Amino acid sequence: MSASEHWQSRPEGGGRFALWLIRSIALYGGRRVARVCLYPITLYFFLRRRPERRASRHYLQRVFGRPATAWQVLRHIHCFAATILDRIFLLAQGEKPFRIETQGLELLEQRIADGRGVLLFGSHQGSFEALRVIAARRPEMPLRVVLDKQKTPGMTALFDALAPELGAGIIDASRDGTSIALAMAEACQGGAVVAMLADRGRGHEVLRHAPLLGSPAPFPVSPWLLAHALKVPVVLCFGLYLGGNRYRLVFEPMADRVEIPRHGRGPALDALIGRYAQRLEHYVRVAPYNWFNFYDFWQDTGACAESAVAAVGERVGT
Repeated sequence: MSASEHWQSRPEGGGRFALWLIRSIALYGGRRVARVCLYPITLYFFLRRRPERRASRHYLQRVFGRPATAWQVLRHIHCFAATILDRIFLLAQGEKPFRIETQGLELLEQRIADGRGVLLFGSHQGSFEALRVIAARRPEMPLRVVLDKQKTPGMTALFDALAPELGAGIIDASRDGTSIALAMAEACQGGAVVAMLADRGRGHEVLRHAPLLGSPAPFPVSPWLLAHALKVPVVLCFGLYLGGNRYRLVFEPMADRVEIPRHGRGPALDALIGRYAQRLEHYVRVAPYNWFNFYDFWQDTGACAESAVAAVGERVGT
């Protein structure tokens, strides 16, 4: 992957047939049999996906402070494959096959009780899908997930087949910004928890930089502008895969209300994104193999001009 290549330009891994095959093995052979299949799958991706392999090596070197070994890269890819496989079981069977512990769930429940809606900001770590378990435990808690369906059509089709009733809860991030903002606002007005990933910007998004693992990294500003426009509490969520069938969902308060003044917008955004990046780095170090951004995350892929930030704010009504 060249320095100028964006993560969205990388093709979806595996293809529809491969996803159908692993789904069939998983559902008919069981989780134990399916997990055995992860080893050849991991080796295949290690050998065939050179850009992702190189990105993993560079990332792991940042985390550990020394050159990463081939074994560490294989472990990184295997961890990713394991969480993808577990999505199948989470959607098809719920939390029954897993041990899922929670930390800070009571603070999320307190904010839900206010009835204003809650924004839940996560990252490409572990399994964001494990959030479905919390929604299943509490059917009275509506959950909406902002997800780009066009980026992984094969995976989207697979999950729709497993749990078609969940499709209605997805806000498609591939739509235009105004449609996304309106759908999120409607969900929050209904008291829903709206979950989205806040660590990766798409090609057209405005980005600002914050320190991460020793270097400035680009983060999208749109989640924070949306939080300001919607005037609802923001809670951070990190779904960590602990190995085997164990997961930990960690919830942390971010802000009861995000305030971004029209004058001095840039410094306010920098403070918010910087705090998010600090918590992201903390959990990256807690579970380094859970980080699933298989591209050069630290490359400069977007503008950070104050005028562009202001334009995004105008579109969401700030």
